[in-house]
Amino acid sequence: MLRSKWQRLLRSSEAAGIEAPRVKTPTRTMSDNAGTDLKVTGIDFLKSENCRQHHTDAYNIKNLVVRRGQPFQLQLSLSRELKAADKLSLRFGIGEKPMKIRGTLLSLKPRQDQDLGGWQISIVKNSGKECLLSVTSSPKAPVGKYTLNVKTGTNIYKPENNAIYLLFNPWCEDDVVFLADDAQRKEYVLNDTGIIYVGSAYNIYNRPWNFGQFEEFILDACMYLLDKSDLKLSNRRDPVFVSRAMSALVNANDDNGVLLGNWSGKYSNGTSPMDWIGSVSILQKYYKTKKPVSYGQCWVFAGVLTTVMRCLGIPSRCVSNFNSAHDTEENLRVDVYLNEFGEKLNWMSLDSVWNFHVWNDVWMRRADLPSGFDGWQAIDSTPQEQSQGVFQCGPCPLKAVREGDVYLPFDSKFVYAEVNADKVYWVVKKVNGKDKYIKISTETQGIGVNISTKAVGQDEREDITAQYKYPEGSEEERKSMQKASSFIRPSGMVPRARFASGLPMDNVVSKPGVLQETVSKTGLQLEITNKEALYPGNPLELGITVKTSTPGSWTINLAGSCQLQSYTGKIEANLGYVKEIVKLEGKSETQVPLKIEPDTYMKTLSSVEDEVFIRVTAIAEVQGIGDKLTKETTMSFEYPPITVQMPETAKLNEEFSCAFIFKNKLNMPLDNCKLRVEGLGIFKMSTFDQGDVKPGRIMKSEIICTPTRLGEKKIVAKLTSTQIKGISVEKGITITK
Repeated sequence: MLRSKWQRLLRSSEAAGIEAPRVKTPTRTMSDNAGTDLKVTGIDFLKSENCRQHHTDAYNIKNLVVRRGQPFQLQLSLSRELKAADKLSLRFGIGEKPMKIRGTLLSLKPRQDQDLGGWQISIVKNSGKECLLSVTSSPKAPVGKYTLNVKTGTNIYKPENNAIYLLFNPWCEDDVVFLADDAQRKEYVLNDTGIIYVGSAYNIYNRPWNFGQFEEFILDACMYLLDKSDLKLSNRRDPVFVSRAMSALVNANDDNGVLLGNWSGKYSNGTSPMDWIGSVSILQKYYKTKKPVSYGQCWVFAGVLTTVMRCLGIPSRCVSNFNSAHDTEENLRVDVYLNEFGEKLNWMSLDSVWNFHVWNDVWMRRADLPSGFDGWQAIDSTPQEQSQGVFQCGPCPLKAVREGDVYLPFDSKFVYAEVNADKVYWVVKKVNGKDKYIKISTETQGIGVNISTKAVGQDEREDITAQYKYPEGSEEERKSMQKASSFIRPSGMVPRARFASGLPMDNVVSKPGVLQETVSKTGLQLEITNKEALYPGNPLELGITVKTSTPGSWTINLAGSCQLQSYTGKIEANLGYVKEIVKLEGKSETQVPLKIEPDTYMKTLSSVEDEVFIRVTAIAEVQGIGDKLTKETTMSFEYPPITVQMPETAKLNEEFSCAFIFKNKLNMPLDNCKLRVEGLGIFKMSTFDQGDVKPGRIMKSEIICTPTRLGEKKIVAKLTSTQIKGISVEKGITITK
């Protein structure tokens, strides 16, 4: 009888795919103490081996961290040898007061068939007082923090550090977040550093960011957020619900989540969004205080959400959309109002176009949708518009955006408009004491350009616009737009200024109907360029080039303006304008200079705590014909670089020196300079107060580093001052044994 029970136990091990060693059939002797109760005296979680196999060895935590749907092993120490007749069960509980009836307590016995929840346990080796068990969780198991105790007969053993963290598993084919490509898994799950792209559509630059998903307390912070989300346990199995809940919790708007958004330009009672260089200090502070951290803007929200997603095991990337439309009325149109000098009238518009907006893509299968919508899904934690009464956004399939299937959940209309809206320019003129709105032009291809993310395995920008939309003007793009428009209210052509909604129609000079690009009779073109590098403290030397390309004599009214604006499109200052009448013959061109002296803009540069961009707008109108054209460009100021001096390689646990050098090559002093540096696995974030740095002065800061982790590591530095809001640099180093 005893032999047949052992054979059944061995067969269950083989059924689990584990080779069981030969076990001698125990023979009964007087010294067996057969009547003694079996007790567990200890558990070895075999952390180093399990974590290596589960790709969780980088987490800085004492507990075992494993991924669902994949076996892990536990070594039990027993008071005596395990007999076939002994009752042994592992009990995994999740949440407060785990109970079997609620499905929050699993009791697993070594046997051939799976538990109802899809978990499985088997004996790998039973020798003396040691018993090696293999546990495989269900690939659909709720993600979270499980407590483990072992029941033998009536005895229950509760080990120290008995919490096991169970994560999503992109390495497991049966998990809905499965990602087949190993290089992509390394980038989108395991890479703890990265790049967020910012700037303007044709002047893109990178902002290094430390995601730091493996750092101390980050996993616990993510588990705290999961508990705070109040997701049902059944919904914690599903990355659709988890990613949507996290998009809500990374902003503080409804639920005292992680980050408080602030776009006011004043941050004296918190940290300026420009000052952060990674997610670690934000999430650590939040976990410690349980209060929102001040302050975030879109790239900070996206950086933190990437950290949370990768930490939980959901593949994620930061996505930067340039000329990003914020369409408040879901009608695929953004109205821009200009005065007759070409200056943007910010206060009139309900909508906005951001220079850039950063959100996230997460990877998953969508069992909740019709087939074909698996893969990348857009989510966004920047609080812009409410969704189902909460500031959250997504997950919205990229394929739904590309194909115009904007009836699909979640928030597909809003994401579609961000990358596809039309831009309508209006000039507001006073006629007989009343505002008259004159439509100048419509731009159908300016929104949602150069959509960017960091390339897999290299520090290069990858353009992913084609994943969000078909090529502008292509047949597929037109079909997609027609389909999307059938679900979105058509725009008509009445302006949507805050004060224009009650206007009589005779104040609007425009024809209602479908928006079309203006067909020019003169071949009128405008170009905006800078003649010199745009260094703060120097004059801004700009030029507006007017071109015609058809025969005839043309007289053109030109207006051009220069303004400072934040990345959200908010105008911070009017710097100057030109108004000229230009005469051109046939195919010809002329350039009208627009020069802005430093005194005009330096006060604004110093008083606003955000990074500001130079916005140049030009309006041209051909007399007698009515050809009208608008052109706008945003440019970034240019700065001297930070140089990092350190070796290319260093040894684990051995000191090396890292120096940061900056020379102020600008024609102005930089006040209140701060250098923030961080190297994950090398040193914690440090801040150097450098005071005021005069023109020509060289600033040098040094830090002694002791690397604690092997592999390719990165050091990130950011310099801020009253006048410049962020010069960033990153440098890689290889840590060897």
